Amino acid sequence: MGTIRAVVVDTDIPGRLALKEVAAPEPAPSEALVQVEATSLNRGEVLGAMHSPTGWRPGWDLAGTVIKQAANGTGPKVGSRVLGNFDTGGAWAEQVAISTGRLAGIPDNVTFAQAATLPIAGTTALRAIEKGGSLLNRRVLITGSTGGVGLFTHQLAKLSGAYIVGTVRNAHNEALVREAGADQVIVGDDLAPARAYGPYDLIIDSLGGKTLESALALLAPGATCVLLGWSASPEAKATINLRNLIVTGGTTLTTLSYAGQLTTHSRDLATLAQLVAKQQLRTSIAVEASWHDIGDVAQRLLQRQFTGKAVLHLRRESI
Repeated sequence: MGTIRAVVVDTDIPGRLALKEVAAPEPAPSEALVQVEATSLNRGEVLGAMHSPTGWRPGWDLAGTVIKQAANGTGPKVGSRVLGNFDTGGAWAEQVAISTGRLAGIPDNVTFAQAATLPIAGTTALRAIEKGGSLLNRRVLITGSTGGVGLFTHQLAKLSGAYIVGTVRNAHNEALVREAGADQVIVGDDLAPARAYGPYDLIIDSLGGKTLESALALLAPGATCVLLGWSASPEAKATINLRNLIVTGGTTLTTLSYAGQLTTHSRDLATLAQLVAKQQLRTSIAVEASWHDIGDVAQRLLQRQFTGKAVLHLRRESI
């Protein structure tokens, strides 16, 4: 059995992430073998790597080229440019064996870097928007607007015909969020100014804590609030006023997380890739680097040193 290089957790080194030799993948009959060209980082997988034991192989998103078609004849053929993802890690590797149901083709005018940003962040945004139903002329509030998911969510909500209010912590990010589709932008942690543009038919919250408490009071009757995370604090807590929810009437509070809830299908990936190809969806890539720099880029992500997505190239000449 041959070997390849992959990113592996090593608890004995700073940053905990290192390139190491591992066994080459052996595809199952329904899996294609893909040569990975680029991958993107998601906050959830990086946080997971910071708490995983030595030997764990993180990584969800990937873009690359099929070098061996699935033995059962399904999925993309050899030479196809594809994007895909894993739900258990392992995407940060030179080669991966991946189910054809988790792969989609990359249009010619979409780069590997652009495609690599789409699987988790794009699908999360797509599913969150779908939970709101028809959004034509509806009001949508999106918190945590400057992350990869937030920026995709703004764009997809705008494509759906919604009136959008976004939130940012720093005023210098306001233009970025407006460019992504926001009609109004609230600066700071206080959601009180958002009341002037509500009530909201859909609220998508990735901050949790006090922000979620404030957001729930802004729901319209029959509205939905989708909780994506708790990035305001790892231990963020919210006090929910059930009386207000009952008085408002028909409101729905639901969660959407990658762990066990977000199965990515090839049709979703294909939809997102086509939107990028048609220039209806922009990929906000803030950082591009070699995967040799994985430890540094991962720490910058955790410390919120940039907005949007970080992409790692597995070949230096492709940066």
